[in-house]
Amino acid sequence: MTGKRALVTGATGFIGSNLLRRLPRAGWEVHAVVRANSDVTALGEAAGEVHLHEHDGTMAGMLDLMGRAKPDVVFHLASLFLAQHRTEDVDGLVNSNVLFGTQLVEAMSRSGVRHLINTGTSWQHFLDSGYNPVNLYAACKQAFEDVLAYYVEAEELNVTTLALFDTYGPGDMRKKLIPMLWQAALSGQTLTMSPGEQLVDLVYISDVVDAFLLAAERVRAQPPGHYRYGISSGRPMRLLDVVSSFRSATGESLDVVFGGRPYRKREVMVPWADYETLPGWRAQVPFDVGIRMARPAETAGA
Repeated sequence: MTGKRALVTGATGFIGSNLLRRLPRAGWEVHAVVRANSDVTALGEAAGEVHLHEHDGTMAGMLDLMGRAKPDVVFHLASLFLAQHRTEDVDGLVNSNVLFGTQLVEAMSRSGVRHLINTGTSWQHFLDSGYNPVNLYAACKQAFEDVLAYYVEAEELNVTTLALFDTYGPGDMRKKLIPMLWQAALSGQTLTMSPGEQLVDLVYISDVVDAFLLAAERVRAQPPGHYRYGISSGRPMRLLDVVSSFRSATGESLDVVFGGRPYRKREVMVPWADYETLPGWRAQVPFDVGIRMARPAETAGA
């Protein structure tokens, strides 16, 4: 389909940059929200195909930005993730995960933009609850969804929220499980972990991007409302088994000390299971394939 214009927030992050690289190939004209200090190197060659709009943090600035971008669909991936927060992190968590998103949807409603793909987290559902936040990050994600309820009802926004589990893939610079495993394997360092009985739900990045693209096609055809789906591999594994599978799939030795540190406060032992699946989507990349493709690029083939 021609004439598709996308506006992406969080475009320089791991998931956002992968989405940004795929959108032009899928026929989208792409606009991205960046900050003055954003590092756009993560976009690679795609930076030349994207219209970058700098946001100054104000509501007026967001209105101006939205008016210039004139998107058909907004992909909202910008967030600040902290597994455990300190008191001094509160302002940043609320500003990034609630205030910025509220500015975004207010500007959408004032500019006649009606289609939003929002990013949620399975951590809003501790103990498989309808809502029970694992941490303050997850609580802020829920707070923004509560804000969205107003815009869906009063302004007829059409919203799809994709609640993500753990994601991984090549080029991931986050302090996440899979980059940590690769770093330990390639450096020979010992990795200290919890006892490892918790289940981990890992979804490869190309599958995650597929979900965003499919949701964008669906959102323009569905009636106004808020549709919410879990983007799960459907194959959660114990952390112990993730490490074992890593060794088997990659042939790398990996020195891990299980039980060397305690479980986190409110550790997710069993991932959220009471979710609805995005129609037409399922994870395609098995872990033994994805983990090899996630090898850091500078050592690939070494």
